[in-house]
Formats: sequence, C-alpha cells, structure tokens
Amino acid sequence: QVQLVESGGGLVQAGGSLRLSCAASGSILNISRMGWYRQAPGKQRELVASITSGGSTDVLDSVKGRFTISRDNAKNTVYLQMNSLKPEDTAIYYCNAAVWVLFRLTDYWGQGTQVTVSS
Repeated sequence: QVQLVESGGGLVQAGGSLRLSCAASGSILNISRMGWYRQAPGKQRELVASITSGGSTDVLDSVKGRFTISRDNAKNTVYLQMNSLKPEDTAIYYCNAAVWVLFRLTDYWGQGTQVTVSS
C-alpha cells in the first residue's frame, strides 16, 4: 500500500507559478514511477508529467518548457513546478504512483488538488 498526500494547488493569475508537492508513504521501495495527471471539467484525465525511479521524465507537449517534474528521494516526494500558467491549465491535479505489487504495476492516486488559472 502507498499513500499519497498532495499540496500546493490554488488560484493564480495567468502567467503566474505554482508548485505542487506529493509525499509518498507506505511501501515506497516498490514505487516504479510517480507522476501528475490532471482532469478538467468535461475532459478525460491526462498525464501531465512523470518521473521514474531512475530520474527519466515524460512531459505533456502542451506544458513542455513551462512545467518541470522532479523528485526528492530522501523525502519520498515528487514536485511539479508550473510556470507561465495559462487558463487552459485549470484542472484538478492528481498525484499518481505506479507500484509493483506481486509482480504487477498497480496505480495509486492522491486525493487531487485544484489548480485554477484566471485570465
């Protein structure tokens, strides 16, 4: 079992910045990859960025150059630095961890944090 606790969402004007944090606890040694997804009203959940235990990252094209994902292994925490925010970035952001459970990858989710970007 892995527990994920998110923080850092809020309301910001277009062009502003926010940093999301996600702290993992529990069976953290089995975490393969952590990432951030988002879901806007009426839209499907999409992967924003992910980072493997080895540090390899994958970032959504529409946020490349603006968002950066990083992790602090000592704190078991993953961060999403969001700069130059746009109204279209408004969504609920969810932390995700892909965890090895009995030789299968299992997804765990945080509770979600609201990010609202005003124009």
